Amino acid sequence: MKLIKPVSTLLTLLPSIAYIPVLIEFLKGFHLGGLNIIYLFINSAIRPSLDEVILKSAWKGIQITIATGLTSWVISMFIGIFLGILSTDLFWENIPNLSFLSKVLKYSLAIPRSIHEVIWGLLFIQFLGLNIWVAIISIVIPYSALTARVVSGQLDSYDRKSHIALKQSGSNISASLITIILPKLLPLISTYGSYRLECAIRGVTLLGIFGLGGIGTELYLTLKSFEFREMWTCLWMLFIVMILLEKFIRFSRVKLLRNINLKNSLLISTSIFSLSLTVGLSWLYNLGFDIFNRLRFSYLTFPSFEELVYAVQTLPLLQLIAKTTLITFLGSGIAIGTPPLLLLIFPDKFYLKVQNLIWIFFRLIPSPLTTILILLFTNPTISVAALSLGITHMGAMGRLLTDNILNQEKDIYRAIRRNGSNKKSATLFGILTPQSKSYLAYGAYRSDVILKETAIIGAVGGVGLGWQLQESLSSFDWAQVMVITITFSVLTISGELLFNTSQEYWLKKSTTNFTS
Repeated sequence: MKLIKPVSTLLTLLPSIAYIPVLIEFLKGFHLGGLNIIYLFINSAIRPSLDEVILKSAWKGIQITIATGLTSWVISMFIGIFLGILSTDLFWENIPNLSFLSKVLKYSLAIPRSIHEVIWGLLFIQFLGLNIWVAIISIVIPYSALTARVVSGQLDSYDRKSHIALKQSGSNISASLITIILPKLLPLISTYGSYRLECAIRGVTLLGIFGLGGIGTELYLTLKSFEFREMWTCLWMLFIVMILLEKFIRFSRVKLLRNINLKNSLLISTSIFSLSLTVGLSWLYNLGFDIFNRLRFSYLTFPSFEELVYAVQTLPLLQLIAKTTLITFLGSGIAIGTPPLLLLIFPDKFYLKVQNLIWIFFRLIPSPLTTILILLFTNPTISVAALSLGITHMGAMGRLLTDNILNQEKDIYRAIRRNGSNKKSATLFGILTPQSKSYLAYGAYRSDVILKETAIIGAVGGVGLGWQLQESLSSFDWAQVMVITITFSVLTISGELLFNTSQEYWLKKSTTNFTS
């Protein structure tokens, strides 16, 4: 029974302690004023509007979101793969005098990926106006940097013996690089690329909540006016489309990896990306967006050094950073701790499948909408922001955990049950234990994502750096906007380093593959 080491298993449950301070603060301002509204909200879930006008409006919103997400995804993948290859040590080792450029690129790309797409959207809308390209650019900038980071990290982690052997055999640089990189790059593109497509569509949905069109705008407007039946029409339609998209992506990925080879891999990959870009742009054009018009810039005055100094002196930066950090850790605790806790409380396979459906649904509801619903019962506080982020991201954590458990071998579980242990003990040591280290590794990555999303929740829920950024943008105080953006970037880069270290620690200890 060497595999049974409960320490890491208990650490998957420990984060759920975050519920204690969150619920204490939540209950302090709790009231039942929004109870009737919540009843209408829940009741509307089973009675969504089937009005033809509403259905057409929702379908158009979904089309805008998918087309924008598809276009953004293709552009960000092209740029990200290119920058990722350029930032590898493998690429520059044949040019010793310029090898430092790989490090320069890696460190430079940390800045754009540290800022959430919604912040980019809020900034670009100030000098580009309400334009579909604002949404596309806001997705492309951070996603390109994220893709580049993953590509360069994966390529640099591979053994270089084959590359050295090819060089010694007389192969030119380009041929050896293609021979080495492509076979390693394509599986990564098919897995991470498909995940990034889902993220792009969710990102566009979030941007829509802040006024950039698509299904997000429809959801926000219907919720704000308490038109819950219309809102659920949009949600159910989004739910169905995302499930179908996920099934299609998984099917296509399996078929692609099974049939692809080195000879046709480059052609097939390029064809898929080119076709997707053509479909995305054509779709947007047919939906009425004048995508080929030249963008019109409204030039902003760059703040002076004195204005920046004054902004630093007047802003309560330490307080804002402390609140943002606290939201991150409490939200991460709820997101990471809830799925294994529910697994122990309801260990039966039937409940596991029910939980899986719940996780899928939680992933689809944008966190700002969750925040607005929670605010019906309490005042804007850190607990509201943490709870909103926790609910949204426990969907991702729970989905991955239940998927892996459903596909997991149950030999240890059966052995423990035969020894007379009850279901909960057998679930703890026989099912959760083999998954715990990889689950904690993914939890570290998810905490990094939660830190970036505090900006969104802060803007809606009235706390942290996100709230202050929204206030500064509303008053056109560009010095404060610049200081807050830089502060948030530094904070997220620091968080990224911390969470990456934690992730690497648990991955080294893990014997299972916790895939996203």
